Amino acid sequence: MTNQVSNEARVIPLRPAPVRPQAPETQPAVGEGREPLWRDLVGEVLRRERRAQDRTLKDVADTARISLPYLSEIERGRKEASSEVLAAAAHALGLGLGDLLSLVHGELTRRTGVHRRPAVAPHRPSNALCLAA
Repeated sequence: MTNQVSNEARVIPLRPAPVRPQAPETQPAVGEGREPLWRDLVGEVLRRERRAQDRTLKDVADTARISLPYLSEIERGRKEASSEVLAAAAHALGLGLGDLLSLVHGELTRRTGVHRRPAVAPHRPSNALCLAA
């Protein structure tokens, strides 16, 4: 009798294989459970406000002291702008940062169609004992 020993090593994973995110074509559409990205909404609101004022991208970019390509990327939802850049763009359009954020929030609420109550920490019963002196 001959014992044949395999030259292959047996690998035992220590952790389960990571779950890969679904491909974009298999992810649910925005109206089907996936919320829109904040940067997309900000860009859409900025573009809508700019067009409502009949202003060019160059005009707003110059007024806000933002490069025209960067403002274009923000409007298309390709860049996450800092609060300083958003404030500059909003002010160039005659809005405050709070006004811009309020418009974006309204758009988010309209699109998701869900009116949630404000976020609060959930109440969790505890067996802890507090002593006060």
